[in-house]
Amino acid sequence: MLKNENRLGWRLVSPTVVLLMVLILYPVVYNIYISFFDYGITRSTFVGIDNYLRVLKDGAFWKSFFITIGFTLMTVGGSLLLGLGVALMLNKEFKGRSIVRTIVLLPYITPLISIVFSWQYIFDPSLGPFVEIFGRQLGWISPQLDLLNNSNNAFIVASVFNIWRNFPFVYLMILSRLQSIPDEYYEAAEMDGATPWKKFTNITLPELYFVMGAVALMRGIWNFYKFDEVYLISKKAGTLPIFIYERVIGTTSPEFGVAAAIATVLMVIMLGLITMYVKKVLKW
Repeated sequence: MLKNENRLGWRLVSPTVVLLMVLILYPVVYNIYISFFDYGITRSTFVGIDNYLRVLKDGAFWKSFFITIGFTLMTVGGSLLLGLGVALMLNKEFKGRSIVRTIVLLPYITPLISIVFSWQYIFDPSLGPFVEIFGRQLGWISPQLDLLNNSNNAFIVASVFNIWRNFPFVYLMILSRLQSIPDEYYEAAEMDGATPWKKFTNITLPELYFVMGAVALMRGIWNFYKFDEVYLISKKAGTLPIFIYERVIGTTSPEFGVAAAIATVLMVIMLGLITMYVKKVLKW
């Protein structure tokens, strides 16, 4: 009887397993395979670990790597703090709360291309209202400030855009957990004379720990590999996905083997970081 149940279970999950292997495992294995070749449009020559040595010795790669680390830390931390603050405010009862909750979601549900064009117009160095108001009229910044085509400024704009666009996701996850915290905890704390700060640090934060930890993990993975938002805002942001893209698409002689080696190196690094994070922070 038990064997029959096991066989039935495998039959039920086998389509999903096969689908995952086709969609996930095969691309990963093929990527590792071509990373050992000088792989171009018209050539395919086995070069062993030469592509990996080129990547590890490439100063541009390491510069993009640390830029990506900074981008990930800044955007994940910013979206967590903003999402937490908004969730705490919108967890309280007030008139029109449902409308405000809906408005807060707009950055996350609005089509990406439309809000990217809006941000590009706002920060355009020639016609944008940001430079016009704060540069030419108020004189707070240089009228010649280019926030989109300068690598340092583009990194900041891309980071702020990512935080603004994705904090509603964090807010939703935190708010759902806030609403499940029993009111009895806070009532007991009030009877003991706890201040609002004490209630926040001793009740709210511990209850949110694993939710925020899991959200930080997901957003960290997504933002480390984030391409579309960053590339559409500015190609000068200098993150690793843009670096890989330029090695493959943005050149007349694409280096697929080198790009595959970079992707493999990043996969190994991310697996190590995720394992450490899960053990040390989430304690799974």
